[in-house]
Amino acid sequence: MSETVLQHVKSTSDLLAYDDSKLPLSPKGQELFSYLPQYYETSRIMRADTETKGQEMDLLYAALDETLDQFFVRTATWGLELWERELDIEVDPAKPIEQRRSVVESKLRGGGVFSGKMVRNVAAAYERGSVDVTFKPEEWSFTITFVGTRGLPPNLDDLKEAIENIKPAHLMVEYAFTYLIWKELDSKKLTWNQFDELHQTWNELEVWN
Repeated sequence: MSETVLQHVKSTSDLLAYDDSKLPLSPKGQELFSYLPQYYETSRIMRADTETKGQEMDLLYAALDETLDQFFVRTATWGLELWERELDIEVDPAKPIEQRRSVVESKLRGGGVFSGKMVRNVAAAYERGSVDVTFKPEEWSFTITFVGTRGLPPNLDDLKEAIENIKPAHLMVEYAFTYLIWKELDSKKLTWNQFDELHQTWNELEVWN
């Protein structure tokens, strides 16, 4: 059982520790109690009864909501492995879950006729994956330029693998990355003191926005 469901569980001793006049405390228990006739307002038995049933219903609804999350890539957690196996993606539990979701989503987007739009669509599944695509028919190649981030984007290796899986074998792909240039830095009109206050190394400055 997941932590999301377990955090709703309350022991009997916890229930007995409450002032029964304040029961029910669970959301579904309160909803159930609201449907009862008014003369049950002072009934300790009915309050405890709806609290007990409400806790079970809270667990049920939490489990249903969590199960529903597994049907959508962007919210899947423990069900993400099922998506990966279905799409023949290597399961790597050590990888951050957002990166795993990006791989699955890009695989789902990779169907159809290969085009620049498809490449942009697949890349968009990844964090900071906004790209421009330039084809060079005479060289049988195309270039993917990352415009959504400076420097190397995260999850780059997974994106490269996704592109290899969708591109025609006869086309070569090149990757271009953007960095801060002096002209852009000059446009900031920073004084030397302001520049020093940035506390940026040269490597950090290359990807500074």
